[in-house]
Formats: sequence, C-alpha cells, structure tokens
Amino acid sequence: MSRDDLTACPHCGSTDIHQDEDVLDTWFSSGLWPFETLGWPEQTVDLRHFYPTSVLVTGYDIIFFWVARMVMMGLRFGGDVPFRDVFIHGLVRDSEGRKMSKSLGNGIDPVEVIEKYGADTLRFMLITGNTPGNDMRFYWERVEAARNFANKIWNASRYMLMNLEGSDASFVPTAEDYTLADRWILSRVEETTRDVTANLEHYELGEAGRTIYEFLWSEFCDWYIELTKARLYDKENVRAKNTALYVLRTVLERTMRLLHPFMPFLTEEIWQKLPHEGESIMRAPWPEVTESAIDTAAEQAMTAIMEVIKTTRNLRAELGTPPSKKSTLILRVRDAALADVFAAHEDYFFALASASEVSFLAADAPDPENVVTGALAGAAVYLPLAGLIDVEKETARLTKERAKSREGDRAPDGQTLETRALHRRLLPPSSPQSVRNWRATRRRSPSYGRASRILRSSEVIR
Repeated sequence: MSRDDLTACPHCGSTDIHQDEDVLDTWFSSGLWPFETLGWPEQTVDLRHFYPTSVLVTGYDIIFFWVARMVMMGLRFGGDVPFRDVFIHGLVRDSEGRKMSKSLGNGIDPVEVIEKYGADTLRFMLITGNTPGNDMRFYWERVEAARNFANKIWNASRYMLMNLEGSDASFVPTAEDYTLADRWILSRVEETTRDVTANLEHYELGEAGRTIYEFLWSEFCDWYIELTKARLYDKENVRAKNTALYVLRTVLERTMRLLHPFMPFLTEEIWQKLPHEGESIMRAPWPEVTESAIDTAAEQAMTAIMEVIKTTRNLRAELGTPPSKKSTLILRVRDAALADVFAAHEDYFFALASASEVSFLAADAPDPENVVTGALAGAAVYLPLAGLIDVEKETARLTKERAKSREGDRAPDGQTLETRALHRRLLPPSSPQSVRNWRATRRRSPSYGRASRILRSSEVIR
C-alpha cells in the first residue's frame, strides 16, 4: 500500500504494475454510504431530497469505525453532517452471553428463524428484548413468546371479523350506548397511543413495543373481548351488539397502526380486512391522541372491578375450584360510590368471576362464617365454602400437600419452610435484620409461598 502512484514495484523493481480498480477500504467506503448511495458526486434529485438524513441506528462496537467516518466524510463531501441523531443499540449474544462468531459456531441464522416463526415474530422479539445501549441474550423462549403474541392478535381479529359479518358497518354509537367497559377501553387506547408515541420519539423502542403488548394481550384480549361476548351473542339487542363491534374494530384498527412498525406483515394483513381508508396501512396516518376521550373515572371504576375479579379468581384457584362451578360472591365496600359501581355492573362478575349472585355487606356488619376471604384496597371479598368445595376431600388434599411441603426445601437451621411460614404468621421478627432474613428466605424458595398458601386454606377449613 502506498500513498503515491508507483511506476515500479519497490520490492522486485518490475514496471508491470497497475492499480486494482475494485479495491476500496471497507470502512472508507462505508463512510461514503449516506450520500454515495444517493448518486453522489452527481447532484441527483434523491441526494438533494434525502441528504442529510435524520437518524442512524447502529451498534456500539463500530462507533469509531463507521459513525465517525460518516460524519467526517459527510462534512467534507456533503457539506453537512449526514444525520442529527444516532441511536446506539446493544449486540445480540447467545444464551450464555457470548458474542456470536463462526469459530464458536453459536450464530443464529435469521432466515431459519423467519422460516419457522415468521419475520414479524423475530422483529418484535429483538425490539422488545433490547434496551438502548445494552446487549441482549438470544433465547428461543423469547421467540416463542413473540410468536404467541402474534397468534393472540390474529385470533382476536378473527373473533371480531367473524362477528362483523352481516353487521351494520355504518353504525356509530352515541355516548349513551357505551358501557363502562367501552369507555374504559376507549380511554386506555388513547393513553396507550400517547405512551407509545412518546416512547418512539425518545427512541425507547423496546418500551413502546412492551406498552402495545401489555395493552393488546391483557386489557384488550383478556378483559375487553371477554366482556363483549354476552353482547355479541345477544341476537335481540342489536344496538348493544353493534356498539360492541364498533368499539372492537375502532380499537383494533388503531392498535394495528401503532403496532405496524414492529409487525408490518401481520398488521397489514389484519388492517386490509378491517373497514379502513387508503390502500395500505403503510400510508395510513399515525394515530393522534384525543384528550377528550380519556375517561379517568371509567378507568378507576373498571380497575376496581378487575381487582375484585382477580382476587376472586385467586381464591378459587387456591381451593382448586374450576371456573365452571359458580358460587356466591359477597362484597364489603367502604366507599358507597364504589359499591354503587359494583352493584351496577354485577354482570361483569357473572361473566369473569364465575359468580352466581352478588351480595353486599354493610361496613359494620360482622364477617360471614365458613368463607374464604380476600382483601384489596377499599373492599373485601368473601366466597362461601358451602357448595364450592367438598370439605372432607379438600382437607385430605391439603393434608397431603402440606406433608409434601414438609419434605421440601429446608432452611439452613433445619426448619421446614412451612414452619417458618407458620412462625412468620404467629411470631413477627424482632429486629430489622430479622425482617430482611425472613423476606430473603421467602423470595428464594417457591415452597415457602406454597406453605403459606396451604396454611391459609387449612385455617379456612378448620
């Protein structure tokens, strides 16, 4: 290599030499990329329109090799920096934290992942599993979780489209048509839009993807869709059914536009089947937040109802009661306004808490007997055991499970974790250090939590 044009080889003296026209230093040529790809040195239309660009996305390991060279080359030949923002992400490593390389044979072929799971799955996994500047480890379990998310969205869209057939697509509900669940989900999609937009503007791509994931998987699919089933299957109240369908397609269409940068193929396929304007979701406008649609009161009320339902489900799960077995739900609510909300939406408890009936206790009334109890902010939940479980059978089951817990993990001092759980309930620690020790033990052992649960259930039956 020489900085000067040579007329003879400095080693052998031969004059039969020429410069290879196909050789260019890798990083030097990469430094020309922002403008050379646009037709430079000719002043093309693309060069005038697209240079300088806006954002460069790159890994931290080539900041000097590539980014610095592009900036210097851009200033020298383009007259301006080639981009204003540089988004630096981490590297994808294998499950043991090693850098992928041919010598280790630990590389992952993205084409194979795409063929098995789909491109959208791989994209979503990489985006949501990464935080700015930090490396991420590649786990196949994460790929499968992203695949499950795609399946969840697809099934939700099929559910809505199946019920959309034969409905009035021009129907627009009035404010009086909306239920509490309708107002809640419409408010939540506005807040989700606001959060996702803010995260993307600050290049928090992973957080934006996780926000959409939580909204679609939990709030939309697990809660709202379940609450619409009674209305969609009600052939007599057509207006209520059309209202539910309107909200479903409105929320789904909005979230498909939010999700499109992460899962372009899936969202395009679903969006094309929904009532829409335009030829492609790629050309659809980004959702804008309507502040007037944010309903704080509806969110608070719905959150309280969901907490009661989750507490009820947990109590039933501890007793091993199947969802198909209905039971009475007794509530004690301190706030009269909240009690009115619960009373006005008993159908939500019927649908999602397996309640056969809902009754309310006065704030000063004594606790009912032979019940399993759950406490939450501002309310208490009681499930009568009568008819819910076979007491003799449940006692035998708990006795057996309790015996297994005794034979499970043991603390360093030889105590079973069940004994520690019992001591924790009867003899509170006497020092801050003791408190920390008890909590550390509880966090380390799953058997400890199981022992506490068995004790609670046993005490109820006794």
